[in-house]
Formats: sequence, C-alpha cells, structure tokens
Amino acid sequence: THGILNAVSWGLLLPMGAIFARYLKTFKSADPAWFYLHVACQLIGYGVGVSGWATGIHLGNLSKGITYSLHRNIGITVFALGTLQSFLKIFALFLRPKKDHKYRVYWNAYHHSVGYTIIILGIVNIFKGMSILNVEQKWKTGYIITISILGGIAVILEAVTWSIVLKRRKEENKSYNGASNGHLPLSM
Repeated sequence: THGILNAVSWGLLLPMGAIFARYLKTFKSADPAWFYLHVACQLIGYGVGVSGWATGIHLGNLSKGITYSLHRNIGITVFALGTLQSFLKIFALFLRPKKDHKYRVYWNAYHHSVGYTIIILGIVNIFKGMSILNVEQKWKTGYIITISILGGIAVILEAVTWSIVLKRRKEENKSYNGASNGHLPLSM
C-alpha cells in the first residue's frame, strides 16, 4: 500500500502536473485549463502522497530495529518540500507576484526548482523502496515503462513548444520590422 500510494502520487501525478504546466500553457487555447489540470494533479498527488507518507511512518513504527535511513530521509525531504510547495500554492493568490512584476522571476525560479526537486527525489525514492521491498521485476519494469512514457511525452512536447515559441518570436520580429519599415523608431 505504501509503495503504490507513493508511486502514484510522487512518481506519477506530480510529474503529470508538471508536464501540464510546462507544456500546455504554451498553447493559448489551453489557457486556463492547463493551470487547473496542473493544480488538480498536484493537489491530488500531494493528498495521496500524504497517505503514502503516513503509511510509511506507520510501517517504520512497526519495524523496530529496522531502519532504511536513506529511504526515510529522502521521504521526509520529499514530504517537507511537497508540504511547503502545497501551502505556498494555496497562498499563491496572495503571495505570487503578478506576471509582469519584477520579482516574478524569483517566484518562478523557487517554484520550478522545488517542484523538479520533489519529482526527482520522489522517483529516486520509489526505486529505493522497490529495492528495499525486493519487488518482482514486473513492478520495476512497469514503473520504468510508465515514467519513460511520461519522459517521452515531455521530450516530444518540449520540441513542439519550442517550435511554437520560436515561430511566435519570428512573427513578432516580422511585425515589429514591418511596422517600422525595417528601421528603429525615431523616439523611444
């Protein structure tokens, strides 16, 4: 139960939420749906992750004298960072600077770095847990296939979104140059 809850939450739902946020917001037609998909995956993932974390704490209490320090410490770190991220996401309506605010870049850097750290540590810890439990190879293979599919989707969407971004930049440059006949404006 502990492993399945954590694999679904930290290892599947959170990466899916990150994919929605990173790639779907590039498509103007996906606004604001990408945001709601992102938040839904993150909140559901965090909720399921809390259950998985609590189950892990319970298992640790039942296993006197048996300690998997690295797995436990990574799990605590993921849970703490996930809790911080969740609370700040809830208060984001009040704390997050507006899109054009000069401090927004710092908010984004914090949010992205903590989010990707949670995902990476979560996946690493899922594999640690599988090793501890000595699960059958089919479980490891299934999880590897699942995150490989998510990774493949991310790679494809990365290429698609970059092509869209570069196309938009090119169009913006053309419209700027066309409006000024290729010359810089006289007044700034």
